[in-house]
Amino acid sequence: MWRSLRPIGRSDASGGYRRYAWTGADAECRLWFQAQAEARGLDYEVDRNGNQWAWLGDPSRGDAVVTGSHLDSVPDGGAFDGPLGVVSSFAALDELRARKVSFRRPLAITNFGDEEGARFGLACVGSRLTAGQLTREKAYELTDASGVTLPQAMEAAGYDPSAIGPDPERLARIGAFVELHVEQGRALALSDSGSAAGTGDPVGIASAIWPHGRWRFDFRGEANHAGTTRLVDRRDPMLSYAETVLAARREAELAGAVATFGKISVEPNGVNAIPSLVRGWLDSRAADQAALDTVVTGIEKAAREYADRHGIELDVVRESFTPVVEFEHALRDELGRLLGGERPVPVLGTGAGHDAGILSGSIPTAMLFVRNPTGISHSPAEFAAEDDCVAGVTALADVLEGLACR
Repeated sequence: MWRSLRPIGRSDASGGYRRYAWTGADAECRLWFQAQAEARGLDYEVDRNGNQWAWLGDPSRGDAVVTGSHLDSVPDGGAFDGPLGVVSSFAALDELRARKVSFRRPLAITNFGDEEGARFGLACVGSRLTAGQLTREKAYELTDASGVTLPQAMEAAGYDPSAIGPDPERLARIGAFVELHVEQGRALALSDSGSAAGTGDPVGIASAIWPHGRWRFDFRGEANHAGTTRLVDRRDPMLSYAETVLAARREAELAGAVATFGKISVEPNGVNAIPSLVRGWLDSRAADQAALDTVVTGIEKAAREYADRHGIELDVVRESFTPVVEFEHALRDELGRLLGGERPVPVLGTGAGHDAGILSGSIPTAMLFVRNPTGISHSPAEFAAEDDCVAGVTALADVLEGLACR
């Protein structure tokens, strides 16, 4: 499975993946998912929001155990973020069948659409729509960098966007959702030894997802000639933006949080032209809401001071936000019991968002993490060792057996 999926959407130039929602690479990934489902005799369907499902048993019972993740990527992302969870779900089902277990609850594997938000700027679109956290009206307003709207992109890919929106009937089918994911950090690799060279644990259980959001900062100045305009006469928004990037690092360090300006748009974007507009996107995350509020408030305050100093107009727009997610303790504890051996399985928090976090407000959800030796993610260097991936499949199979078969 891994060999057949890995080439899809891979860039020869960067070695990373460009599997953006409703593009050709996304379509190939969807065909791959459908083929895996049909090869196993599962009932395949696509819901109103473009999420894919593969069912074993009768979904109308209302107590299904569901697993899966996503197949899309960030720009030049790694091979494991998302796809590892989908591949492992099919592999775990294969393992359960090899064990000749009997299922007492329906089982489903899912691929949620547009989890990364790389094309339309909003993460977890498929699961947000399903859970009612994104309305049809707001979804219709989403556009990519070329001005293509989400419904236009869905239509071009052969899907009907007229029905997108909350799907409580589908959520009512699900009794528990468990998502396996490569860890986007080094907590497992550092466990036990306390050093980067430590052996650590191959699999962990998620405790919570940090609150996080995305904010757009629009700095508006005055375009002018780069060679003839005196420095004192300039209204250069790039200066305010640059100072704000440094302020973000400073505020994050003070609060023990993270803040990143990772995307920027410049107009007119000429080498010999002073910009008229610099638009930067802030991603910030913290262990609790108070710390996150402190960081973002501090960054905006500094940005406005810099803008005023340089004669720049500033608009700040919050484009998305996800509050802290505490995974249901009962399900989390059940995973710990099912996986507990000679010693307890590590339980760790994460600053990365996931579909499981979005769904947690509607249904019981939990997550398993597979060790990432370097902690690198959203990069072609993202990696998990084969033995650890196998350990993840075994752990997921043990969990699914405990939840769906006993």
